[in-house]
Amino acid sequence: MNATNVTWHHGEVSPEAREALLGHRGACLWLTGLSGSGKSTLARRVERLLVERGIHAYVLDGDNLRHGLCSDLGFSAEDREENIRRVGEVARLFVDSGAIVLAAFISPYQSDRARVRALFEEGVFMEIHVATPLEECERRDPKGLYAKARSGEITSFTGISAPYEAPEHAELTVDTASRDLDACAAEVVEWLWEAGVVGTPA
Repeated sequence: MNATNVTWHHGEVSPEAREALLGHRGACLWLTGLSGSGKSTLARRVERLLVERGIHAYVLDGDNLRHGLCSDLGFSAEDREENIRRVGEVARLFVDSGAIVLAAFISPYQSDRARVRALFEEGVFMEIHVATPLEECERRDPKGLYAKARSGEITSFTGISAPYEAPEHAELTVDTASRDLDACAAEVVEWLWEAGVVGTPA
């Protein structure tokens, strides 16, 4: 931290009080995977399922945050690191409010994800690897990015001309190529129940 004479101010509402009010504890579900793997789509479906059950959930989407908070960042290794640092801090604030935040970001570097994990207490940060194979992601290519990367129009593209470091110890691994969206989303919700984050799934 570059600023000096800055103090973290604690509120008068405890995490336990927020949990009693909301009926669940805050948590960060970090969805990582290649572009086109289905991270954002899965996060939005899980968000809907949770909200329909009265659970305070919110999606932080990589593209959306680059429209505002991270609009000054590019895709160099340094900018990717700063992007994830900012997102991690935002996610921590959401969790502190008692929300279940679903952060859907390629976040290709293990070190960046580890730094975000370190912001949270044990059991609050949960990494979900959306492990859709590169071949399937490239076949989908919903934004046409893989085609541009293959032609050289886009450089430093994760999975093609830039590395993706897959999680070694993710709490959950999901493959959207072998299962449909509803099945994958239901698996995540059931897993949250088993982890004691939310109540019994309907």
